[in-house]
Amino acid sequence: MLRVGVMVSGGGTNLQAILDAVDAGKITDTEITVVISNNPGAYALERAKKHGIEALCISPKDYENRDAFNEAFLNKIDEYHLDLIVLAGFLVKIPAAMIEKYEGKIINIHPALLPAFTGLDAQGQALNYGVKIAGCTVHFVDAGMDTGPIIMQAAVPVLDEDTHDTLAARILVQEHTILPEVVKLWAEDRLTVNGRKVKIRK
Repeated sequence: MLRVGVMVSGGGTNLQAILDAVDAGKITDTEITVVISNNPGAYALERAKKHGIEALCISPKDYENRDAFNEAFLNKIDEYHLDLIVLAGFLVKIPAAMIEKYEGKIINIHPALLPAFTGLDAQGQALNYGVKIAGCTVHFVDAGMDTGPIIMQAAVPVLDEDTHDTLAARILVQEHTILPEVVKLWAEDRLTVNGRKVKIRK
């Protein structure tokens, strides 16, 4: 049984998409073991509790400094013996020691077609730049900012009348498709990483 931890800061619709895929049998031999948020008010924690999943808040604000938070965060992650860590809208920088320890086992969903528009407010960046196509990317997490090997992407056209909210909403629909699909591929051991290239085995 694949043990998955999901980290999320907000409402958790991507978490819900994964839970729905597990419940529907699209993702097999997989359990969401823990959901962790830095935000005590994150609705994602309620989604987890409704599914009988342990839900924790671990916030940098509760620690004397970032080093203390990083150590506590990694120690808590270690307790769950996770096979895969999914960052599903987690707005906290992952400790370097955690990236090193769980190399190749942390994935992130980013609302842009990487390598374009890394960091915060990717949708706003795309609109300001005037691109005609935006989208989302699931990638492995490395030490850089949204720089890890790309696993899967989905494109979304940018319309002339788009606002930040309308574009973000259409991108989110695609996120709900590709993130569970990548978790499924992981569970089926169908991902192979060779340098920057990720191959999906049939």
